Amino acid sequence: MKSELNHFLKQFVTDNRLEVFEQVLEKRTRYITLVLEDIYQSQNASAVLRTSDCFGVQDVHVIENQNQYQVNPDVALGSSKWLNLIKYNAKENNTLDTINELKKNGYRIVATTPHTDDVNLEDFDLDAGKVALFFGTELKGLSELMIENADEYLKIPMYGFTESFNISVSAAIILHHLTGKLRASDINWKLTAEEKDELMFQWLKKTIKSSSMLIDEFLSKKNNI
Repeated sequence: MKSELNHFLKQFVTDNRLEVFEQVLEKRTRYITLVLEDIYQSQNASAVLRTSDCFGVQDVHVIENQNQYQVNPDVALGSSKWLNLIKYNAKENNTLDTINELKKNGYRIVATTPHTDDVNLEDFDLDAGKVALFFGTELKGLSELMIENADEYLKIPMYGFTESFNISVSAAIILHHLTGKLRASDINWKLTAEEKDELMFQWLKKTIKSSSMLIDEFLSKKNNI
């Protein structure tokens, strides 16, 4: 059904737009995903979305414990439109639920923080399975609860006086290295055909004016055949 709907909707967008969609879908991945824990600075948070889109990472998970995640349109530049933004905010503290959900979906839980058992970015093993990279707030970093429940710890080597990069820079450095390494590997990192169909459908809906009306018309005609 989704393939049929996509075929129908594609007639309402230009060939150039379709070509871009198909090219981007071929480079999208869920093998690496990002998790933002209680970020409060909208500028940095939105820059992470832009970085994720640029490096082909489709899903960004957002933990809202005390701070509500705000997208700054001047920084994100529309990138949030093309990503899956999954929010966790049902409880007072949603960190453990997020970790459990990602583990259930086969992700290794990786804290991006200096730690006694940490691994330098250059030495991080992508072959061991899908990766959920957790980033914390600019002032406090990741919560103790998150760090205690992480499977692995990843750090960016630094050689100056400052103790850390800000979150948007950290995400950009890590994704640049890991996505490049991933695409050069033999790992099956691409989306499935079903995932591509679903994303194409979502992107077409967001692009076409009155898409809901067109979809209703298509389904009505199909049901009456």
